[in-house]
Amino acid sequence: MKTFGRRDLRGAPGGTSLAGASLAAPQAPALAAPHPAPHAGADARPDPFAASPAAAAAATPHAVLRERVLKQIDPTAAADLPQHVLQRQLEQLIHEIADEDRFGLSGREQAQLAQELAFDMTGYGPLEPLLRDDRVSDIMVNGPDAVFVERGGRIEHTDVRFRDNDHILSIAYKIAARVGRRVDESSPMVDARLADGSRVNVIIPPLAIDSPCISIRKFAKRRLDLQGMAANGSLSVGVARLLEIAGRCRLNMIVSGGTGSGKTTLLNALSRMIDPGERIITIEDAAELRLQQPHVIRLETRPPNLDGAGEVTQRDLVRNALRMRPDRIIIGEVRGSEAFDMLQAMNTGHDGSISTIHANTARDAVTRIENMVQMGQFQLPLGAIRTQIASALHLIVQVERMRDGARRVTQVAEICGTEGDVITMNDIALFKFEQEDAQGRLTGRYTSTGLRPGFLPRLEYYGLDRAWMAAMREV
Repeated sequence: MKTFGRRDLRGAPGGTSLAGASLAAPQAPALAAPHPAPHAGADARPDPFAASPAAAAAATPHAVLRERVLKQIDPTAAADLPQHVLQRQLEQLIHEIADEDRFGLSGREQAQLAQELAFDMTGYGPLEPLLRDDRVSDIMVNGPDAVFVERGGRIEHTDVRFRDNDHILSIAYKIAARVGRRVDESSPMVDARLADGSRVNVIIPPLAIDSPCISIRKFAKRRLDLQGMAANGSLSVGVARLLEIAGRCRLNMIVSGGTGSGKTTLLNALSRMIDPGERIITIEDAAELRLQQPHVIRLETRPPNLDGAGEVTQRDLVRNALRMRPDRIIIGEVRGSEAFDMLQAMNTGHDGSISTIHANTARDAVTRIENMVQMGQFQLPLGAIRTQIASALHLIVQVERMRDGARRVTQVAEICGTEGDVITMNDIALFKFEQEDAQGRLTGRYTSTGLRPGFLPRLEYYGLDRAWMAAMREV
C-alpha cells in the first residue's frame, strides 16, 4: 500500500523506522505549512493545520488526537496521494492511535476527523463538502462559526465550522495562490477563481473587522442553454427564441441585472448561439465564462504588484483585443471606463459583442453606461455619448432574482435611437407579475408590443425576420 510517510512507533528499540522509506521524511516528520515559513511582518501566514494558542489551551480529545496524527505524517508525501487514498490511510492511523491511547471517539467521529484532515491537505478544508454539493450556488464564510450557503435561491446557515480565523486565512491563501494572486495585510482584498470557474472574493483584516470573509459564487456543472433556461422557468419559450435569433444575427447585447441575478449564466447561454467558425475574445476580471466554441481566446486582468506596478485593466485588454482580429468581443462585466472602448468596438465592425452590467432596469443600464464612459472621457459631451450608445447597442436583457429565489428574464428592451438628447427604447418582452401560489412561487406572464424592431434590416439580411415576428407572437 502506498504510504504517506507515517511514522512506525513500534520500530526497533533505540531507533525509529518509517513505513515506506522512499516517501518518508528523512527526519522526525512535522507537518509543514503549504506556504513558506511565517515571519514577522505583513506576510506572516498561519499554519493551516496547527491549533491556535486559545484552542490548544482548551484542547478536546478530538483536537489532541488530531495533533498526534499530524506529528506522524509527512505532508510532502501526503500531498501526492489522491484524496480518497489519503483519507483511507488516515482512518487507519487514527484508529490505531485512538485504540492505543484510549481516546473516547466513536468510529463515526474518527472517520469525520480523517475526512477533515484529507480535505485540509488536498482541498479547501471545510468548504469541500459545500463545493461538491450541486444544490449550493453561493458559499459565504463570515467567520469560523458563521458559514452560509444559497440553495434554491434561499440563504441558509450551515453546520460547517472552521477551527478559528487562522484556519479561514489558510484556505484563503491556498485559493489565491492557485491562480497566482496573493492576499495579506498589504493587499487585503482579492478576486480569484477555482478550477471549475467558480468566482471567489476574499477580504481579510484589517478591512474585515471580525474575521476573514470568503464569498464563492459557484456555477452549475451542467451548462444551461436557452432551452434549458426556458424549461426552468427563467424565461418563456418565445423569449428564448428571440434571444437565440438575436445571437445568430450578431446583435450587440448588454445583460443587465443585480448581484446574483444570473447574468453570467445567461451570458454563457447566449454564447452557445455563436457560430463555431468565429474568433471570440473574452475579457474578465476573474475568468469564469465557459464558451464551447473551438476558437476562443480568454484574457484576464492582473492586479498591481507590491510596488504598485504591473496592473493590467480591462480597458487595456479591450484595446489590445482590437488588434487581435476578433469577430466578437465578450466582456464579462463592464464596471469602469472600459465602457467607452466597448462601445468603440461595437461600432467598428465587431458585431455580436456581449457584456454584462449591474443595473436594476434596462433604462438604468443605459444611464450607468453613460456614467462609466464619462469616467475616462471627461471631454465628451453627453449628447455624443448617447449617440454612441444608441448606435452601438441593439438589445438590453434585464434579469432579476425575484423574492421567491427564482432568477428570471424580466425585460428585453430595444435601443431604438435618440430623440434630441434622450435615448428611446422599446420593450420587446416584459414580464408582469400576477400572483404567488401556495408554495410561495411567483407566477406571471410575458407581454410584447409586437412592433417591428429597428434592426429589421439585419434580421432580413440573415433571413430570420419572419422567425423573429413569429417568436414575438409566442412571447
